[in-house]
Amino acid sequence: MKTILNVKVDRKIKKQAQELARNLGIPLSFVVNAHLRRFINEREIYIGMPLEPTKKFAMRLKKIDADIKAGRNLSPEFSSMDEAIAYLNK
Repeated sequence: MKTILNVKVDRKIKKQAQELARNLGIPLSFVVNAHLRRFINEREIYIGMPLEPTKKFAMRLKKIDADIKAGRNLSPEFSSMDEAIAYLNK
């Protein structure tokens, strides 16, 4: 038995999703059902994040990369959890 699910969705997102589904030759309801099944079966929500970092985050990544190349701000390797905790408690 099928039922109707009414949800509020941004108009632009709905139009883009409908167009993409149409281009793929599938109904948008198929996409929604697939995501709902995944949510039920895996008990987790996948939320895609933009692949482009923010300017602030990109600057932080550059600083981290420079620190790694210069050997700065690196923790040593640990052979046990106790050793790591002792290092953190210093």
